[in-house]
Amino acid sequence: MSKKVVTLGEIMLRLSTPDFKRFVQSDQFDVTYGGGEANVAAALCNYGLNGTFVTKVPNNPIGQSAINHLRRYGVDTQFIARGGERLGIYFLETGASMRASQVVYDRAHASISEVEISEFDFDKILEGASWFHTTGITPALSDKAAALTEAALKAAKAKGITTSIDLNYRKKLWSKEKAREVMSNLCQYVDVCIGNEEDADTTLGFKAKDTDVTKGELNLEGFKDVFKQMKDKFGFKYIASSLRESHSASDNGWSALVYDGHEFYHTKKYEVRIIDRVGSGDSFASGFIYGLVTGMAMPDAAEFGVAASAIKHTIPGDLNHATLNEVKDLVKGDGSGRVQR
Repeated sequence: MSKKVVTLGEIMLRLSTPDFKRFVQSDQFDVTYGGGEANVAAALCNYGLNGTFVTKVPNNPIGQSAINHLRRYGVDTQFIARGGERLGIYFLETGASMRASQVVYDRAHASISEVEISEFDFDKILEGASWFHTTGITPALSDKAAALTEAALKAAKAKGITTSIDLNYRKKLWSKEKAREVMSNLCQYVDVCIGNEEDADTTLGFKAKDTDVTKGELNLEGFKDVFKQMKDKFGFKYIASSLRESHSASDNGWSALVYDGHEFYHTKKYEVRIIDRVGSGDSFASGFIYGLVTGMAMPDAAEFGVAASAIKHTIPGDLNHATLNEVKDLVKGDGSGRVQR
């Protein structure tokens, strides 16, 4: 199978407060770049695949800085369109203990939201690819971004390329009603669906019967019920969800559940001390995709994905800089954190 994976989405400028400070305390920000699909492309490059990222950024130094940030990690940026008004920004205040993290978006009129399908040649972009990935964030940005997402998914399906989507509902971007209308249409072109029970409810309208998966403890039967409903309606080849048990903003339980229409598989659970949880879902998605692209069985791909994303919780920034060997070692049980000399 080809090792080229194409992802489509928005990359943003991230401004985060240092040292766990609140916004009102800070007189400076740490600067980086990230976004769901960009994070996936960079992580796949880190594992040795060819991650190709497609987006639109403004034709100015900030847009160029975002491109350069991805290039330094090996991401293929040759198909990125340039133009439009601006790069989207998000501000992050990292929480601790009982204080939750906060995200403030400043992304109205971002270049990707005013994109035209004609700016991309998907026949050329998808040439030689084995996988195409996007998220529910991109179609939430605008009707034009939703049309672009649909065009890309259709083009990938026409070429026989495996397609995946991470549902990633963002209530600050669109309503449940709009999300369900758009995402239900897009999911008919999707082979692998990634998203938790809440995302499945808000974006696709699937709800667990007689269970409440919003409680502190995991209720796997609730997830299984939702996964079966999703499989019945859309015929996904695989459905996967990372599972977070939020003890506090600093300590979480972390595992994943995957389903192929026959077997439910629940991975090992990690107790993670959080440095930065932003991008952890993307890290699971990229790890799961890596496993499937390289021929791993579904359970092994899920274990790789959850181990990769467990490590991501310890790394500042949007991107997961865990190495292939670090992930493999953690899968095999080496989570001691001992100094490597």
